[in-house]
Amino acid sequence: MKKAVIFDLDGTMWDSSREVTEAYNIALEKQGLAKRFTVADIKGAMGKTMVEIAHIAFDCYGAENAVGIMQRCIDEENSYLSTHSGQVYPGLEETLSELRSRGYLIACVSNCQQGYIEAFYQATGLGKYFDDKTCWGDTGLLKADNIRIVTDRLGTDFAVYVGDTEGDYNSAKEAGTAFIHAAYGFGKVPAGTPKIDDIRELAERVEEVEKGISGR
Repeated sequence: MKKAVIFDLDGTMWDSSREVTEAYNIALEKQGLAKRFTVADIKGAMGKTMVEIAHIAFDCYGAENAVGIMQRCIDEENSYLSTHSGQVYPGLEETLSELRSRGYLIACVSNCQQGYIEAFYQATGLGKYFDDKTCWGDTGLLKADNIRIVTDRLGTDFAVYVGDTEGDYNSAKEAGTAFIHAAYGFGKVPAGTPKIDDIRELAERVEEVEKGISGR
């Protein structure tokens, strides 16, 4: 039986909001634009696609310019994050290792831009634990479709998506996977959803969810 744990990134494996804020503001300064982001702004945007954030943040400079401004911000972001790591949640590497030892494949699916997951791998050295990844920037598709792409490629009989927002919850449901809420992250989900309050609880919770579905 092939089984997998698929991770969201922001608010689930790390919090890069401070570093992303710094990178965006560097990019805006280079472009000669007066706008600046706060950490709260970035946290509020986590989980949205690049195009969505572009129009929310930069339509004030003209809708036709918004995506170009955003592209320069994310180019700066990918470069900055590769050498300035976000705050990895304590116990993540131990948890990834434990999941591998229990026979789970591991993947990452995010609504981020192309290059962001790679920046996470480079900054943290954790890429060695992952069997697959994809994101909105790679496919142009939203999270539910990308979860399906990964589960199909891995050929899984059981998969659970671990995320921190209601959007993650809805995407997992649409994709037909189980879901575990990273309750320490940025968002809320419906009451009664299986959850963890610390990443170090994940391996046990995954096995509980798997057993509950299989009836073992």
